[in-house]
Amino acid sequence: MEPTEDEIMAGYGRARADLERWLAGATAADLGSKSNGTKWTNEELLFHMVFGYMVVRSLLPLVHLISRLPAPVGKAFAALLNAGTRPFDVINYWGSRSAAVYFNKRRMARKLDKTINAITRTLKRESMTSLSRSMPFPDRWDPFFAPTMTLNDVYAYPTKHFDFHAHQLSLNGAA
Repeated sequence: MEPTEDEIMAGYGRARADLERWLAGATAADLGSKSNGTKWTNEELLFHMVFGYMVVRSLLPLVHLISRLPAPVGKAFAALLNAGTRPFDVINYWGSRSAAVYFNKRRMARKLDKTINAITRTLKRESMTSLSRSMPFPDRWDPFFAPTMTLNDVYAYPTKHFDFHAHQLSLNGAA
């Protein structure tokens, strides 16, 4: 069953609160420690979790566009992206490591707030018809990308991504 707008918004609010709580309670040593099951430090992983919301801002117009094109175009696009999974994984890893230098403990929560505010404004303007628009996705890029995703799925995605990675943090009080 598709999550409702209220459920999506509640997830955004919880992610904000969790991030702020973890950052407030973390020392520099905590943030510099390795996470559980990734090559990232806790701070890098936290940024990667925020980045999931940032990605959605870029995906929204893409879904609006590709969902209007002939189905073979969307399938070809997703197949092309899936073919580039290996370089994507490298960029995803190093991008989060690099970006966490700037979007560190001091800037990360503010970036999440701005991003969620922008996504929320867009979500509130969507109609039921637009939320049901769908397109093929590169399902090898992320465990929460399905072969086909609706716009509603895309709005729900970053919180699933956030919650998954929360279990990999080695911070006190993290999931």
